[in-house]
Amino acid sequence: MARYIFITGGVVSSLGKGLMAASLAALLQARGYKVRIRKFDPYLNVDPGTMSPYQHGEVYVTDDGAETDLDLGHYERFTGVSARQSDNVTSGRIYQQIIARERRGDYLGATVQVIPHVTDAIKEFALAETDDLDFVLCEIGGTVGDIESLPFIEAIRQLRNELGRDNTCVVHVTLVPYISAAGELKTKPTQHSVRELTSLGVQPDLLLCRCEHPLPPGERAKIALFCNVRPEAVIQALDASSIYAVPLQYHAEGLDAQVLSHFHLESSVPDLSRWTDIVDRFENPEGEVTIAVVGKYVGLPDAYKSLNEALVHGGMANRVRVKIKWIDAEIFEQADSDIAAQLEPMHAILVPGGFGTRGSEGKIASVRFARERNVPFFGICLGMQMACIEGARNTAGIPDASSTEFGETSEPVVGIITEWMSTEGLQTRSAEGDMGGTMRLGAYEAVLAGNSHVSTIYGGATNISERHRHRYEVNSAYKEPLEKGGLVFSGMSPDGLLPEIVERPDHPWFVGVQFHPELKSKPFDPHPLFAGFIAAAVRQSRLV
Repeated sequence: MARYIFITGGVVSSLGKGLMAASLAALLQARGYKVRIRKFDPYLNVDPGTMSPYQHGEVYVTDDGAETDLDLGHYERFTGVSARQSDNVTSGRIYQQIIARERRGDYLGATVQVIPHVTDAIKEFALAETDDLDFVLCEIGGTVGDIESLPFIEAIRQLRNELGRDNTCVVHVTLVPYISAAGELKTKPTQHSVRELTSLGVQPDLLLCRCEHPLPPGERAKIALFCNVRPEAVIQALDASSIYAVPLQYHAEGLDAQVLSHFHLESSVPDLSRWTDIVDRFENPEGEVTIAVVGKYVGLPDAYKSLNEALVHGGMANRVRVKIKWIDAEIFEQADSDIAAQLEPMHAILVPGGFGTRGSEGKIASVRFARERNVPFFGICLGMQMACIEGARNTAGIPDASSTEFGETSEPVVGIITEWMSTEGLQTRSAEGDMGGTMRLGAYEAVLAGNSHVSTIYGGATNISERHRHRYEVNSAYKEPLEKGGLVFSGMSPDGLLPEIVERPDHPWFVGVQFHPELKSKPFDPHPLFAGFIAAAVRQSRLV
């Protein structure tokens, strides 16, 4: 039977529960255990698919087409275990499921209540598909004391009783703030947070204390005394030099050893060579490149979390540090904008995904600059579509080329996708349908042209599988004029109908992809497109 580790947070949000869960799972993997991480989100949205990136950060998409919390990206990047639909659940999805059951009459006329019906549904989610696992780590979103998270905390309480204390462990992530005027670390917020959690029937077994200064033995003993845990179960968590140093740091503080001790498991020596190599590549680069990311959500880096990390991974693959210059695409739409002054110092240009017309002309201008100046260019999802519109306007003789996403157009080089083939068969969507869950989502195959640049990047592969999240598609009816203009369609869906990759063979490095390769990149396995893109940036840096 799988052992369960429940991760809660207290005092304030954004303490890094997701990163802690990913790091602990990686440490358990390093000792030979099989792990999976799950996320409970208390909000009432069914999933984050319709939420603004400024509200929630990026939407992380799984192979099976789930739109999930960005923490699942941390889980995959640190463990290499592909996330699934069953690894992220929200209050909205739980209530949607319960109400559907009630309407069908599944409850046989019973009064539907939070206890037992909501908590039972949460427990079903936690226990599903775990037979082949050693550890299941469950992160509860939000902060203890929030009204939204109460059903999840209650479900944990019930699971601890049902599974037994020897098969469950609660790790509470908390804050020990430093008051500079007093020159002291204050333990009272942690005490109150643990008291709140305990009042709900859940006693934490380990405390992970985020702090800016080392936690002295006296404060550690004080926390242990007032929070009813062993002193060695109070783990300090100082800020790390990078997120990839966190597993090594937590191991040095004894987090994984304390977890194994709680479960009465022998603490074998972990193989951490993977993480020492990652940290070495990150902290000891042999050069530096600067990448311009021209997007519309650049005010919140979490909106491009996986993209940011994939660029870092590409840097690791090439032993260079990657500096990212975030540029709001709208500034290139202003009459007095000097695009050359912004982009000339850059070693490469990337246009990421997004939705809506805002900033689209600025992105197209960025594509044109990269094409005309021979600067390495990478377009992802909307970025590929902008590359096709730019090519249509400026090299294929179609000056009115546009996307139906931006309004009516006589030259719809990009249009809404209404049907496509998947492993489940023909998928159809309506332009007037709900926004939630109506996109082309999840892993789909693409067939690469044998003599193409991308085929070389993928090591000579002719078939690849990548994750998608988009509602609009490049219109293959424009394939011939675009290719005459030098923009080659080097990757297509297996049925030959949907363009997946475009490239310019006469350019040093110019690739656009309809999918999101950043979602599959890992520090120990950088995605080949990002490794190749950063390699091109390194070559460009020698020319600038």
